[in-house]
Amino acid sequence: MPTPLDHEFVRAVARAADRSAAPLADRPDDEPAGLPHRALARRVKTLVAAYRSPDSALHGSGQAVAAATTHLRALQAAQTVTGLFAGGDNVQSPPDSAFTVNDVCDAHVLAAGGGPELREVTAALAEIAGAASSSLLTGGVHTPNHRWELCAALARLHRSFPDQRLLDRIGEWLSEGVDIDAEGLYSERSANYAAHVSNPSLLLLAGVLGRTDLLDAVERNLTTTLDLLRPDGTVETVHSRRQDQNEPFPLAPYLPHYRLLAIRTGRGDFSHAATLAAAGGIDDPDLLAETLLTPDLCRVLPAPAAQALPRHRYLTTARLAAHASATAHTVVYGGSDVPGHRRIRSGLACNPTFLRLFAGDAVLDAVRLSRGFFDLGPFRAADMQRPADHRYLLTETLTAAYYQPLPPGERRDDAAYRMADEGRFSAAMAFADRPRDEVSHTTSVEVDLREDGADLRIDISGPRVPWALELTFRPGGVPEGAAPLGDGRWCLAGGPVTYRAGADEIRIEADVQAGEPLAGPERSEVLRYDPGQDYTVVGGTDATTGNRLYLGGLGPHTLTLALRARRTVPVM
Repeated sequence: MPTPLDHEFVRAVARAADRSAAPLADRPDDEPAGLPHRALARRVKTLVAAYRSPDSALHGSGQAVAAATTHLRALQAAQTVTGLFAGGDNVQSPPDSAFTVNDVCDAHVLAAGGGPELREVTAALAEIAGAASSSLLTGGVHTPNHRWELCAALARLHRSFPDQRLLDRIGEWLSEGVDIDAEGLYSERSANYAAHVSNPSLLLLAGVLGRTDLLDAVERNLTTTLDLLRPDGTVETVHSRRQDQNEPFPLAPYLPHYRLLAIRTGRGDFSHAATLAAAGGIDDPDLLAETLLTPDLCRVLPAPAAQALPRHRYLTTARLAAHASATAHTVVYGGSDVPGHRRIRSGLACNPTFLRLFAGDAVLDAVRLSRGFFDLGPFRAADMQRPADHRYLLTETLTAAYYQPLPPGERRDDAAYRMADEGRFSAAMAFADRPRDEVSHTTSVEVDLREDGADLRIDISGPRVPWALELTFRPGGVPEGAAPLGDGRWCLAGGPVTYRAGADEIRIEADVQAGEPLAGPERSEVLRYDPGQDYTVVGGTDATTGNRLYLGGLGPHTLTLALRARRTVPVM
């Protein structure tokens, strides 16, 4: 017997679409000036879905059709002679246009089955899709996830307008293999692109092509994402190689994927994740079209089953460990791309945060270690070892050089030496041909994860240089026992510090094992975060904001740090 429909979910989805579509239908002749092509296509799809849905207030509304027609005129005006769309930073972009064509094709399927009132809308959508088909068939990409978005657009075009050439081109892209690793992470390790691009694209391709391997890839990613869920309802992003690596990412965009696979597989853990994703309410107007195109989404979820506590997961490919107990949720990260590439770059994992700790309302958002060594920036582990089950060792050795005169055979009378980059800066000095005197600096951080927090042992060796350990707490709490430095900054005053938010707290206690005493408020110039020259040379920074507690001094140093969480209401 088929699973019954979840009428509450369906009504919530329709209300979300109506909140977006109803104002447009109220003034159907208003020209949508200044809207990018992706927003125009998304609005058309939502209006058509609202017209088709019996649960929408716009069901059968002529004004919804009129508003869709107005937006289609604007969308056609944004389409160039190549069939690609104008606008955005990426000029004549096949993948950016693919995002729009995906919505156009979904809207076409809905409109084609919507009766004579949608005949003109259907024809206009078909014209837009047809004009874009050739350029998408031959077009290229420039990020990993673009391949799957482009393939999804080609598959949708084939679904409505069958063409073997479209399937052949999809086959070319898919023959490269889906970029998902052994741990279930896509190569960009981005929650944003997994939720908005890779997972929905692969689900669509699996359905159109009958490829169960693509469905399996999505299930693997969603399974791994369960271990990246944080107590604040977001997905961990510190290991991401994209823009979301410095921002929290909500679980809500994962809702349709967890919900669909929970219903189709019966997995209670996916059902629990879908419930969490919808806990804050459903606001995505696009979900209505998804439910009409994929009716399984409307069925009742299987019984949710939360993951048992305590739980521990170490993702070896991303070098990220997450430990969750009833008292604390701790993340340790040592997977930065910067040590290997020796640069900050879009597409690399650059976040220097190596630890987070959640204890209810008391949240330690970031622990970072800044060093004043040749302005090479904060500690980013080049290696992460696991000497014991819940113990991790992060290490990084930085090396800079002083260069000697060129050997006689390399000298030039015109002094026109080639421009070269030596890993720290560039100059016309032919660095690779010169003898070098190297200076090294090694940092190691050992983290022992506990049910109520973590113990850290930090070793800083090498020349005598300033360093500062920065602990950034989420606003809303008060540090007790710390010396104020001004502007939301504090430092240790000799004893332990407790960061208290509501009834929850995180206690910090430090002990110097080797080296001089830690710097106090009178040496506040040491107690600061330095992002390194890759940021400062262009006037930028990746510094955190919030309540920041500092420990620091002039190394070498060995110190231990105990982080202890206390909660009045344990995590369930």
